[in-house]
Order: sequence, then C-alpha cells, then structure tokens
Amino acid sequence: MAQKLPAAGRCGKSADDSDSADDSDSADDSDSVDDMDGIINWITECFSDPAILSAIKVTFQMAIFSCAFSSILGIIFGLLLERFDFPGKKIIIRINRTLMGMPPVVAGLIVYMLLMRRGPLGSLGWLFTIKGMIVAQTLIITPIMTGMIHQHAVSKAPAIREFCRTMGASPMQTNMTLLKEMRHDIYFCMVTGFGRAISEVGSVMLVGGNIKDSTRTMTTAISLLKSQGIFTEGIALGVVLLVMAFVIQWLCDFLQRGEEKA
Repeated sequence: MAQKLPAAGRCGKSADDSDSADDSDSADDSDSVDDMDGIINWITECFSDPAILSAIKVTFQMAIFSCAFSSILGIIFGLLLERFDFPGKKIIIRINRTLMGMPPVVAGLIVYMLLMRRGPLGSLGWLFTIKGMIVAQTLIITPIMTGMIHQHAVSKAPAIREFCRTMGASPMQTNMTLLKEMRHDIYFCMVTGFGRAISEVGSVMLVGGNIKDSTRTMTTAISLLKSQGIFTEGIALGVVLLVMAFVIQWLCDFLQRGEEKA
C-alpha cells in the first residue's frame, strides 16, 4: 500500500500537468482568435470611420494630382535640358540636382509664405487647402522627375534621334518615338514621384495644417497618433497605406503589360 502511494501521486501530478497544458493551449488558441478578431474589427472600423476615409481620400487626391503635374513638368524640362545647349546649362543642371535633395519642410515653408494672406499668392486662398498641398508637393517632386528624365534621356535620346533622322522621320515623329522608347524609364520616374508624394509629411503639415476631414492625410494622421502615444493604430494605418500604394502600382504594372501585349 505504501509503495503504491508515490505512483498514485505521480499519476495525479501527470494528470494535473496534462490539464494545465490543455488549458494553456486553449488559452493560446483563444488569444490568437481574439487577436485576429480584433484585427478584423479594427480594419472594419477603419473603413467605416469617416475621418479615416477622409484621410485616405485626401492622401490619394493630393498624391495623384501632384504626381501628374510633376510628371508633365519633369518630362518637358528633362527632355529640354538634354536636347538644347545654352549658356549656363551646367549650372542649371547642378541647381536642379541640389533641389532634388531639398528638405520638404523648406519647400513647405516657401509655399506657405507664398500662399499666406500677406504673400504674393495670398489672394488665391489656397493656404490650408488641398490645392496648396498639391503646389508644395509639385515643388518637391518636379526637380526629382526632371533630374531622372534628363539622366535617362542623356543615355538614350541621341541614338534614338539619330535612328529617326536616318529613317527620314519628322520632328513630331521623332519626339513621339523618343517618348515611346523611353516609356519604361518615364513610368519608373512616375512611380518614384508617386511614392514620394504619398509618403510626405513635413510640407503638407505646414501648408495643409492637418485639419480633420479637410487636409489631414494618412501620414499626418500617423504623426498625430504617434504624438498621442497611440502606436498600434499608427502602425496599422501605415500598413494600410503601404497596401493601397502596392495595389495602385500593381494596377499600373498590369495596364502597362496589357499595353505591351496589344
């Protein structure tokens, strides 16, 4: 009898350990389910919250328009810099390369001073509006687009123009051929400009004012959440921003492949 007690004790301990392990596994599974439910609920709340939807709308509205304007200006200026020789050309190229690294806060301050009530463009009333934010973003992105287009054109345009000349193409046909042959480089420049526009904080904070339901973007919302110590929602908004940017660029790639096949 005395010898059976330890065995019984061991069996009892093993059963307790098994029950404890089962409880622990159940608790872990429950925590995982709760975490997943929490993430799903948070995503649902995000896309049903008017403030977040407004921030998403403002972000992409600002990024798309500023990228479009910068692309048009950057392509024109970049190709003109490559095509023509004139006094001071090297200085202009160096100035443009310097502006490619211009701090966004400096660009925002310049636009703020131009658009403020006492500024030269104060009568437009664009300060603390999306239009003013687009102006600031265009000022930042255009030198980047110009420098990249110029660099690609320097390496490709002379050979393309020479080929068109031997084929007897007109100036208009030559320019269209140049744009067609450089479309991949132009597309890469536009993607770079869009990425810069969608991730900007400093200039849009100065010019836009981070006004809720008006000029607040996803990046300025993340900055506000960080200042309030709400890091989890800030990271989640950042993930949403990256996913949406990925989807837009994937659609652009898909359309570009479809155009090439056609």
